[in-house]
Amino acid sequence: MGTEERLAAAGVGPGDDVVVPSYAPAAVAEAVRALGAQPVFADIDPAGYCLDPASAAGAMTPRTAAVVAVHLFGHPADLTALRLVAAAHGALLLEHTDTADLTALTRTEAETSRRRANAAYLTSRLTGVLTPVVAPGVVHRYDSYVVRVPGNGRPDRDAFARALRARGVRCRVPVRTPVHRMPPFRRELWLPETERAAGECLELPVDAELTRRDLQRLVSACNALGGLVPLAVA
Repeated sequence: MGTEERLAAAGVGPGDDVVVPSYAPAAVAEAVRALGAQPVFADIDPAGYCLDPASAAGAMTPRTAAVVAVHLFGHPADLTALRLVAAAHGALLLEHTDTADLTALTRTEAETSRRRANAAYLTSRLTGVLTPVVAPGVVHRYDSYVVRVPGNGRPDRDAFARALRARGVRCRVPVRTPVHRMPPFRRELWLPETERAAGECLELPVDAELTRRDLQRLVSACNALGGLVPLAVA
């Protein structure tokens, strides 16, 4: 059952507010809107990129019927804290299942272990980028390996990405435009961690099929750029 169906089954409809992350697939907000309810956007935790419980609490209104948590990039949202936030306001907590979640369910234990091993290799060797942060006790699936390119935001990140591609490294921007900046959902609000992540994050390959040589080439290409890249790089 998808997010829209579960919200509908919970009785969410016109006149209701649903707290959702803006740094997430637009499908979450679309599911809320399809029921006639209103998506209310909250900020993310800067480490795990998932809905921040404190920001979610601040986004609650008397009309809030539900909170939707998204486990992004294979990092789980803080369901314990979010459940407390939702319960304090008499709201329901739901988990959004996206394509990456469904794909992860089909992976073998060996594939998952290999992705984690590849992620550990990259984290221990990459310089010039900020590698993923995983809190103690949290199990990260590494559906995606997302780093931050420090500097002045999007121009530096995009230049870095172009330079990597020129060196044969696959990479992509995981969330270029937060949902609250998209025309159908545009809101005049400032979500600092969401904005920062949209401007700095870059997804690097961490597939189970990567060889040690592939990983070495990736690390070499990233580290050779030294972090910040001039805008003139093509």
